[in-house]
Parts: sequence; structure tokens; C-alpha cells
Amino acid sequence: MKQGPGGLSFSESPALSQHFPYITAVLAVLLGLAVVISLSLGRYPIPPRMLLARMFGTAFESERMEAIFFNVRLPRIILACMVGTCLAASGAAYQGVFQNPLAAPDILGASSGAATGATLAILLRLSGFMITLFAFFASLLAITLVMFIGERTRGKKVLGLILAGLMVSSLCNAGISFMKLVADPNSVLPEIVYWLMGSLAKTKPSDVSFVLLPISLGLAPLLIFRWRINLLTLSEDEAQSMGVQVKRTRIMVIVSSTLITAAAVSVSGIIGWAGLVIPHLTRRLVGNDYQHLMPASMLFGALFLMVIDGVSRNLFATEIPLGILTSLVGAPFFLWLITRKGDLW
Repeated sequence: MKQGPGGLSFSESPALSQHFPYITAVLAVLLGLAVVISLSLGRYPIPPRMLLARMFGTAFESERMEAIFFNVRLPRIILACMVGTCLAASGAAYQGVFQNPLAAPDILGASSGAATGATLAILLRLSGFMITLFAFFASLLAITLVMFIGERTRGKKVLGLILAGLMVSSLCNAGISFMKLVADPNSVLPEIVYWLMGSLAKTKPSDVSFVLLPISLGLAPLLIFRWRINLLTLSEDEAQSMGVQVKRTRIMVIVSSTLITAAAVSVSGIIGWAGLVIPHLTRRLVGNDYQHLMPASMLFGALFLMVIDGVSRNLFATEIPLGILTSLVGAPFFLWLITRKGDLW
């Protein structure tokens, strides 16, 4: 069994390897059921029989139902799946690259950068699309700064990236705090606070179109080259002896993970814990081999956020921000995970 410097083994047991097809099939079926239920439930319920009829070309009974389905509910559900997939995939990738079980999608400042851009756009009272645009490019700018600083640090480059991420995140949080201080407390400040708590309440079809390309560009390398993440757990000499260029592979994984994190956060706000907890739970099901872990984490992440979003918009009359619910679910679960017997990895 191979183990890297952080203790992460990627040669899983035969039992877990045999279970992988069944577990992914179950996750896919559950995700499909969650999609159908989410499409049906809401302030304006749509019976499942009507959804089925619509799939075969029959129009809905009213134009209002048609508009709600295509302009509100369907884009939101698609985006929930995409955001959940991205957060889980980037969390799993970061944990492998940085050999840190506490690594999460915001470890390099992507979330803090997006929050800074969105806060600035809200403070300037720009449109919803401009808020998303500001969040996305501010996130990329923050990551670019982290990579620039990390490459110039002494010692281990991975540690340098983490420390640079912490520094940039701290600067971003300081900027957010200042903008909250000067924001209009009656109109602008509540909108900033709500965005920072994470929500898909204002999802539009244009949001899905906006993030589709960067998410596709980021997820594709993580899926295609996921086996290489296993080799990053080895020493650099061992990995190179197996034909892997460690530095290039590490940069590819970090850039891809950062791109999907920036895209996800720009349209959803800050949604914590999903990228930290879901990869760990998936490891319990399919093992540490990234050939299995990455696709299973993507499915599990989409399912998780789909369920959380369904609870968010249907539990009470007032919608609950996603960040609150993911913290309520994620924090106790992670506490259980780190206190149970056995290694966290």
C-alpha cells in the first residue's frame, strides 16, 4: 500500500474497489430522485406527472407554471448541482495536493476574493449580473496574487501557497469589513450580509450560462487526470520516477480547482463545509484512490447541495441561507468524524 508524506494511502482495499460501481449507481439514482422532488416542491408545486408529461413534449397547464419551471426552478436546481459538484471536487483535490485533511475550497483565498468582489459590486449598487462578474474576477485575481507570492517564498512551495492564501484571505476579509462599515445600513448592508451567507434564491438562467464554461474547463482536467493526484501523495522523486512531472501536475490541479471554486462562489455566495466534509464522507465509501474518489465526490456533492437547497426553500416561509444550513449539518458531522476511532484519512 503506497503512502505519501501526509499519510494518505491511495491503494484502497479490494472491497472498496468492488463497491465503487454500486455506490456511484446509488448516488446517481438518489441524485435523480432529488432532482425530480426539487422540481416538484416549492411555493408553487408542480405535480410529478406534469413533469413527466413535459419531458415528452406536453406543455404545462398554465403559462405561469411554464415560466416558473424554466426561469426559476430549473436554473436553480441545475446551479445547485453544479455548485455542489464544484465544491466537493475542489475540496477533494486540495486535500490531495496539499496533503491536509482540513484543506477546503477556500484555502487559497478564492472564496474571500469572490466575497470582496461581490461586496464591492453591491456597495456600488450594480446589477445582479455585475455582482457575479465582480465576484468571479476578484476571485481569480486573489488566486493569481496567491500563486505569485507562493512562487517567491522560500522553502516548500506547497506551504508557501497555503501561507500566501491565508495572508490574501486576511486582506480580503479586512476589505469586506471596511466596506460593510461604510455601507448604507438600511439597504446595502443587509444585501451584503445575505450574499455572504450563501444563497441560490436569485438564480437566473444567465447565471447558469455564465459559469458553464469555466466549470467545464475546470472539471474536465480533474476528471481526466484524477489518477495523477494519487501520485502527488508520493515524494517528488518517486512521482517523477513514474513519469509524472510533479510541479506541472500540481499547478494543473490547483488552477482547475480554483477555477471551479471561483465560478461556484461567484453565483452562490459563501457556502462552507461542503468542500471539506463531502470528500471525507466519500472516502469512507469508496476509499482514497482518486480514480474513484473524484467522480463519487462530485455526485455526492451535487446530491448534498440539492437536498440542502430543497430544505432551504421549503422548510419555512422565509428562505434560509445555504451557508447556515451547511454549517449546521457539516460542523457536527466533522466533529464526529475527527473524534471516531481510526485515522481521519
